[in-house]
Amino acid sequence: MRHHECKQLISLMMDNEATDKQKLLVADHLKSCPSCRAYADKLQKLSSLLRTWKDELPSPDLEQQFQNKFDNRRQTGGSSMKGKKYLEAVFAVVVLVVLVGGLQVYAKKGLQARLHDAATVASSPVQLAKTIASAVSAPVHLARMKSSTDDISAQQYEPYYAGQGIAGTVQKGLLAEGVSYGMRGVLSNDVKLSSTGFTSRGEDVIGCPLPYSQTPSEFSREGYNRIYDNKFLEVAQNPLSTFSIDVDTASYSNVRRFLNNNQMPPQDAARIEEMVNYFSYNYPQPHGDDPFSLTLEGSACPWNTEHQLVLVGVQGKKLDAQKLPASNLVFLIDTSGSMQSADKLELLKQSFRLLVQQLTANERVAIVTYAGSAGLVLDSTPGDQKDKIVNAINGLYAGGSTAGSAGIQLAYEIAKKNFISGGNNRVVLATDGDFNVGVSSDAELVRIIEEKRKEGVFLTVLGFGTGNYQDAKMEQLADKGNGNFYYIDNLNEGKKVLVSELGSTLFTIAKDVKIQIEFNPAHVKAYRLIGYENRILAKEDFNDDTKDAGELGAGHTVTALYEVVPAGSAEVVSNVDALKYQKQTVSPSEDLLTIKLRYKAPDADVSKLIEQSLKKADIFDKPVSNNFQFASAVAELGLLLRKSEHKGKSSYDHVVSAATAAKGDDAWGYRAEFIDLVKKAQLLDASSGAVGIQFKGEPTE
Repeated sequence: MRHHECKQLISLMMDNEATDKQKLLVADHLKSCPSCRAYADKLQKLSSLLRTWKDELPSPDLEQQFQNKFDNRRQTGGSSMKGKKYLEAVFAVVVLVVLVGGLQVYAKKGLQARLHDAATVASSPVQLAKTIASAVSAPVHLARMKSSTDDISAQQYEPYYAGQGIAGTVQKGLLAEGVSYGMRGVLSNDVKLSSTGFTSRGEDVIGCPLPYSQTPSEFSREGYNRIYDNKFLEVAQNPLSTFSIDVDTASYSNVRRFLNNNQMPPQDAARIEEMVNYFSYNYPQPHGDDPFSLTLEGSACPWNTEHQLVLVGVQGKKLDAQKLPASNLVFLIDTSGSMQSADKLELLKQSFRLLVQQLTANERVAIVTYAGSAGLVLDSTPGDQKDKIVNAINGLYAGGSTAGSAGIQLAYEIAKKNFISGGNNRVVLATDGDFNVGVSSDAELVRIIEEKRKEGVFLTVLGFGTGNYQDAKMEQLADKGNGNFYYIDNLNEGKKVLVSELGSTLFTIAKDVKIQIEFNPAHVKAYRLIGYENRILAKEDFNDDTKDAGELGAGHTVTALYEVVPAGSAEVVSNVDALKYQKQTVSPSEDLLTIKLRYKAPDADVSKLIEQSLKKADIFDKPVSNNFQFASAVAELGLLLRKSEHKGKSSYDHVVSAATAAKGDDAWGYRAEFIDLVKKAQLLDASSGAVGIQFKGEPTE
């Protein structure tokens, strides 16, 4: 094990977030590594001291105390204080700030925002001490911040920093990572202390290489549910296919994260329906009273020409922004120690600041955080008070273990307290999904969320980060909370989810949306639903209004694909013996299938029914649309990533050519990005030794 890997795991252990296997790895490494043992000892001592001193407030003359401390060190230890003494001095300063200032108590009231956003690098430890002391003690005494949120921004401290001749700016995280008992890293990931000051990436306070921003894959604690591909079902035995719609898109952006990090994603990270539904399609807007339209289309299956492919498209009604219902939103934000990295809390804050710019007086926002305990950071506030909301977001910091259930309960209490009858009442949970304090079992969390769903408060889940990203748990929570699940891997995705698609993300126009398709055995021998494995319903559930199903947001599209084996095919798709006591009769019809769709209005308990048929002639008598061709290309990539037994003759080259031909207008560049990701996946797959990966059309010299 490398030093930086061990130190990451030590920090997880301090926050009670390490697995038994990780604890054994650390114990084994510490036997032979004095430097990491010293690091662990320092963290343990600091943790004990913090628990003792955490309720103290800072002294008004804190800066002078720092100055005197370093004057004394100069007199006793010489004027140069080079090398290790620099490191010891900086560590002592940070420890003293944390002990005397009691960051655990009042950082959440505003100090941490200033330390996090305005901390700077001085040319010596003395200068650093003065900078930190100023942030702690001036100009607003922190003792008065205990009972009210401090809205003063870091900009007020800029004149002081500039006047002290500060050399540069530390990457955000200098002290933010020192707030939790675990002290995940006193110095920023991109700086080190040399005899002349801070320079670029190098050694940290113990002398080991600084940790990487991404947890190494060998220590990954990410969680995915095992997916078993839907199998072909014979129409004679199973004429009905019933499933709940799914508008989640988390899987696609998570797959993109892996590919952009030059890694093939885990097979179970690729949920094909979420990859397909990441993209918008040009389906017609609904007419009349129904909140959505249905589109049916079919053609030959691209990866198996002996089969056919059928597309089912649902288009949600777009709502005028001026006619959107009033919203009562509660941002439930994970601020535990596991959220410290730039791709977690920092990206979360950036994304939420984009969302705040879209809010109006018609929306109200509250902010609840959870770490060692849950807390109300911002009570319900009108959306036009943007500065107040943004300041609350800026003040968030990471530290402590993850009391997820306590945070969820408090968020729902705040949502219920400010409930808007006939409005959009929603908790927006932003987390890496790691719940490990309090009620943490999936079953208990689901019960809490299902109960609140029945009271009219829905749940949207936003996933962040790497290393311990709990995909399976977050998908389940969003599913049971009548909400959507998104994964935000970069700021562009934050903009897509929280700005460009704000209506579909936060405003539900139909709930418990179920689809049931009856295939005609005269024309279809067997069928397979591609994806939606965890959304399959029993045929009896379709007409049962007590059964939960998926929700559709304003302007949202939902796409499902069926691979169909035509009637008359010699292909064997079932080994079930023929029935002895029943004989099947087939009613003459040109219909290939009939689709039924049930949905409820957001505040209703009784469903409505929509029905439509697709004739066999529609399969071959019409040219395929860009919608059909692009959706099938995305599904084909999903088959390849999943290494599906049903991938047939799928190939990366075919995905690229089909997606390129169907790229269309692509105003936001999402489809062009997809094509680039396919090419990257092809390279990664080939470099891993996969058999049969070929490259076509590449220029040669």
